Amino acid sequence: MKRYLILCLVAVILLALPLVAACGEDEPDTSTTAGPATTAGPATTAGPATTAGPATTVGEPVTLYLGGTFALTGAYAEDSGACMDAYVDYVQWVNDNKMIAPWHPEKTIPANITFELKWGDDALDPAKAVTIYEDLKSQGLLVERISGSPEGMALKDMLVADNIGAVTQSSAVAYLMPPGNIFMNYPIYTDQMAAIAEWFMESWTEDRAPRVAYLTADSALGRGMDIPEMKAYLAELGYEFVGAQFMPMVPTAPPTTQLTWLRDNNIDLVLGILINASSQPAIKEAVRLGMGVGLEHEMTFGFACPSHLAIFVPDMGATGNGVVVAGSYCAWESGTEAVEFANLMQDTYRPNDRQDIILYLQGMMEVMIQAEALRLASLEVDPAELTSEDVLKKGFWQIKNLGSGGIHPTDMNFGEGQVEGCGEVRIQQVIDAQIAEMGSYPLRHILPSE
Repeated sequence: MKRYLILCLVAVILLALPLVAACGEDEPDTSTTAGPATTAGPATTAGPATTAGPATTVGEPVTLYLGGTFALTGAYAEDSGACMDAYVDYVQWVNDNKMIAPWHPEKTIPANITFELKWGDDALDPAKAVTIYEDLKSQGLLVERISGSPEGMALKDMLVADNIGAVTQSSAVAYLMPPGNIFMNYPIYTDQMAAIAEWFMESWTEDRAPRVAYLTADSALGRGMDIPEMKAYLAELGYEFVGAQFMPMVPTAPPTTQLTWLRDNNIDLVLGILINASSQPAIKEAVRLGMGVGLEHEMTFGFACPSHLAIFVPDMGATGNGVVVAGSYCAWESGTEAVEFANLMQDTYRPNDRQDIILYLQGMMEVMIQAEALRLASLEVDPAELTSEDVLKKGFWQIKNLGSGGIHPTDMNFGEGQVEGCGEVRIQQVIDAQIAEMGSYPLRHILPSE
């Protein structure tokens, strides 16, 4: 019996030896996929399996850059500063959470990729924008960001030659003539004017043609709508075009003369491209003269999105009742996913320095597009080997159904030669000192013939 027990004990020891040896082997090194993983989702879901190229969830750490030029000095400093704050916050959030947006948990960022922000202040100077562009390109920035239309035009051909895709704070007709590599997330201003005209005509009940005229900025921005094609579209809708009045972008006195002309010519609908610095004093003077919705001289004022109601309404209150703005973003009070996301980022990263300018949402949309372009390209090419051409063709051109979280009325869709991401124009109106959503209208692509 004792001999039997000894033999059994020897057998157990012999069987255990491989297990002991296995426990002594080195475990495989997984440190190359390090990165915040607790909220990023499973590491194996870096992208749809059908589009995945080289394995991008493992490998050496890679830093990819977001950003570009911002006009942090000059007339648009506050707006550009709000965009910049969104970039800063988003870079932190996307590195912490490894996904494009809370409403896109399937669009995960490979765990070995870290984003960093690179930027420069172009001060609304095209020459400075070009210098900053060349500098950031030399530092490895594979995408770009445009602050304004003059800067965009200075860079448009260079972006094409360098195969670099860019997002933009501006929305210029020239970006479509011909389409280049500047990708817009909101509609061009002529299409915004067309949308207001369509909306107004839907409720027109008189047995005469409504009379329309312009009150627009005396600048390249404002005069961009004063083209034959715009007048032709208004006539096609059934309007009688009466004329145009121009005012300074930043007036030093109320535009009384221009408004009096509109009143004396019995205008029903006024269209214009103004910023808040011009639309607010114009409406204050119009109300004083008895011009507006529900006033002695019944008249509707419709402006393009640089007169964002999210800025206009807090400043103007009920004085702005009836004013219409096209092409802008969802209101802070809208409760959309985008607003919730913006609040989450600000609560997390700037709780004592909140950014309330609505252009924060513009910056969010821009930087999400840049990040999605880099993410898509990294599914096809080793992110350590990415080129700007890869990001343009395998990234920007492949962006489909990128949700805006309600910032805009449609998802973002881009492609080769397709640089307008949003497919509709949002219409908002001031009603009882609140921003009311009035629907959205298709793009009409109203472009000058030359």
